[in-house]
Amino acid sequence: MKTEEPKRRHIGFNKPYLTGRETEYILESVRSRKISGDGVFTKKCHEFFEKRFGFRKVLLTTSCTDALEMAAILIDTQAGDEIIAPAYTFVSSANAFVLRGAKMVFCDSEPDTPNIDAGKIGELITDKTKAIVVVHYAGMSADMDSIMALAEKHGLYVIEDAAHSIDSYFRSRPLGSIGHLGCFSFHETKNLISGEGGMLVINDERFFKRAEIIREKGTNRSAFFRGEVDKYGWVDIGSSFLPSDIIAAFLFAQLENLDDIQSKRKHIWSYYHSKLGDLAERGFFEFAKIPGYATNNAHMFYVICRSLDERNRLIAYLKERTIYAVFHYLSLNESEYFRRFSDGRRMPNSDKYTDRLLRLPFYYELSDDDLDYVIYHIRKFFEDNAQ
Repeated sequence: MKTEEPKRRHIGFNKPYLTGRETEYILESVRSRKISGDGVFTKKCHEFFEKRFGFRKVLLTTSCTDALEMAAILIDTQAGDEIIAPAYTFVSSANAFVLRGAKMVFCDSEPDTPNIDAGKIGELITDKTKAIVVVHYAGMSADMDSIMALAEKHGLYVIEDAAHSIDSYFRSRPLGSIGHLGCFSFHETKNLISGEGGMLVINDERFFKRAEIIREKGTNRSAFFRGEVDKYGWVDIGSSFLPSDIIAAFLFAQLENLDDIQSKRKHIWSYYHSKLGDLAERGFFEFAKIPGYATNNAHMFYVICRSLDERNRLIAYLKERTIYAVFHYLSLNESEYFRRFSDGRRMPNSDKYTDRLLRLPFYYELSDDDLDYVIYHIRKFFEDNAQ
């Protein structure tokens, strides 16, 4: 570890990584003259995910938000239905169901992870509950054995918001493959990217045909192009959830480099963990705790600061040194929109992560020297303030 101040450098929070073949494949897609949805590269992406992870059926979407909205339609979410979801998550995890008229019932996080506390879900289930939305925060699995057992007991759907979770597992099962439906993101901040973009994983064959229809604006167009019907028309509700094949072309270049991308990201995660370990041991902050049933796909590196004030001061201190670290979600139960519907329940663990979780810069092109610059100044902040 460097003890003298390293040369000043600019360390952004995120930088999209290009493998080198994205524009080549985009040009190939354009030259094919089939750049709308479900072109050659969309099919290549579908085949990759189904083969690599054993997903039963996948459909690329324009975003993870759209995948979640498709999930809400597929389970026939109606006005008055109750959907249980973690309070500590992005708004899309809830908004997709609110748009169908559902009532959100938020659950607190675990004490040791930002994931939904499976032990608290049971007390929230009523005769109006339709589904449990599970968010695997930072790509680290929630307690899926407990959650699936609850769902089976009460006849509920489980939807995995696996936006962070490509190439991550619960025991030996890929995240997104365990619930009835799984939703992924390829936003530019994720491990694999296409600018915007997402994917719906369909694990329950009851939804196979209807998912295609919903994604194609409520028509059976996909079946028509496979020759299964002699014409297509409006057969259900739906919207335009499928992305351009140009987006899929970009994504496919990323998929070809999945193992390399993951190897580099895991190196960065381990470097932070190793070099900052003594500060965590001395109680300056807490590291992420990875349950024994979960794997780490190195989606992000975060620490839990001791207080909101200290986190804010650390963010400002790092920013002055051109290092951009950020906080993350604000508890949805405390949001401006939801307050009017709130039952007043407190969620202390979700509040803890809202106030104290800090995400460090994390992207493929960070060098060890870049990481040393970040680590040096984090160390200096805490050691100076400890005196």
